[in-house]
Amino acid sequence: MISITVSNATLILGSHVIFRDLSWEVQHDQKIGLIGPNGAGKSSLFKLITGEHAPEKGGAIIKARGVTVGYLPQHPEFEPEKTALALALEGNPRMAEIENELQRIEGKLGIPEVYNNAKALERALDAQHKLLEEYESLGGLNYTSRVRELLHGLGLPESDFEKPIRALSGGQKKLVGLARLMLARPSVLLLDEPDNHLDMPGKAYLEKLINDYPGAVVIISHDRYILDAVATHIAEIEDGRITTFGGNYTEYIIDKEERLARQEELYQIQRREIGRLEMALTRYKLWTQFNDKFASRMHAMEARIERIEKIERPVIERRKMDLALNGWRGSNQVLELDRVKKVFAHSSIGAQDRVILDNINFLIRHGERVGLIGANGAGKSVLLRLILGKEQPTNGEIKIGPSVKVGYYAQEHETLDFNQTLIEAVRLAGSMSESNAVSFLIRYLFTYQQATQRIGSLSGGERSRLQLALLVLSGANFLLLDEPTNNLDIASAEVLENALNDFNGTVLVISHDRYFLDRTVSRIFALENAGITESVGGYSDYAARAAIHANGQKTA
Repeated sequence: MISITVSNATLILGSHVIFRDLSWEVQHDQKIGLIGPNGAGKSSLFKLITGEHAPEKGGAIIKARGVTVGYLPQHPEFEPEKTALALALEGNPRMAEIENELQRIEGKLGIPEVYNNAKALERALDAQHKLLEEYESLGGLNYTSRVRELLHGLGLPESDFEKPIRALSGGQKKLVGLARLMLARPSVLLLDEPDNHLDMPGKAYLEKLINDYPGAVVIISHDRYILDAVATHIAEIEDGRITTFGGNYTEYIIDKEERLARQEELYQIQRREIGRLEMALTRYKLWTQFNDKFASRMHAMEARIERIEKIERPVIERRKMDLALNGWRGSNQVLELDRVKKVFAHSSIGAQDRVILDNINFLIRHGERVGLIGANGAGKSVLLRLILGKEQPTNGEIKIGPSVKVGYYAQEHETLDFNQTLIEAVRLAGSMSESNAVSFLIRYLFTYQQATQRIGSLSGGERSRLQLALLVLSGANFLLLDEPTNNLDIASAEVLENALNDFNGTVLVISHDRYFLDRTVSRIFALENAGITESVGGYSDYAARAAIHANGQKTA
């Protein structure tokens, strides 16, 4: 059954055509990964479906009868003084309606006109019974505990449940918005990057919620691991068009490559065929000058060429960020932590101090690619600040090799000066002329107009590309990367993966992007309970060992 139909929709925002004559369907049981480059129109398509944008004349958004749509935007907004738990509890407004109706019926049951009237009493008890059945089906008997479990599973700490929503981060607000939608249970869920800022347990929980969801789910995500885990279909927006593929992300990649190869082959065959027809037409035109009997053949040939439905040549290789991380050899022992401990003293008298890192020991050598993982709040960013010298360890020693130059990529882009223009930032970092700075920025997909803008006006993905560009100019041979793929589209993330594999240096990367870790690192440091567990291989190797260990513990 079709839940939503987008029919010949054209969307123009200002002077920019987002897409033209776009048609698409969402079936009632599909789990669709919506992908495409940053700026392709993915979020705009969601806003078109929800009615925030309207299609140009001739287009239509059609919802099947009874279909409801729930939408999680990238930056949800709520009443600032309400608590996270209160907002989540409001996720299913039907619960409050049922409770009010039950209270009203209970009041009626105490009125003599009802309890002394057999028919009125029967009607009231029947209505109460139906409401109680619906209340139970919605989980009303343990609704509050279910809401708390949902928030906790998504990664919101219990200590934040009663905080006003204004005190929470953007990522935490998104968790509350996601919980509300899951509780409301609309027919179709539209999720715009719900996995941003989730740690790995949170992402695994999100995957389970989507897979178990009884309706349709359309998820915009750059996390290829999630797209592999949940998607039954991939819808790709590119050049104002949408193409749907059956299967998950990995199957989409294989299918797309086969489609492109087949289309290229058909294009070349048709091109040769049209070339032969055009050569024959040229001959007929020449012969017609001397003999009119060839005129009819000439006109027939012209009509035949005109009738051919031209096959477009596929774009095999699209323009991508030109990222080259050069690096250099440097010291063999790049980073060593020797019995490092970090404790944050509690501000309240008598309260227990918080141990973030306890007796951490490890050595990273030249050329290694190490992934640092752990739940949000485990202390990963604290460890990076210690390595950078922005924090001092409570005990222990941190040693960086003498021929090591550190380059740092900050998750929140705090290494950037938002008041600078892009040209100013690049000229300062690379000691280059304005024209060379513009040429350099163009390699990172910036236009000249963007190059003259202030950094603060850039989107998250654009700031990420700029940070990577400045890392190149730093000449570092040891990269500390804090969630580098968070704002990158899939194509840019793949460019970064290839650049890191070619990098003549050492990398320590914090990431919740499991697909990225599988493609780039050869060691995993898992930070948990203030300690680090080392594992050889990528994330999947680590996860397999962790599952075996957990099953072994359960068996024992």
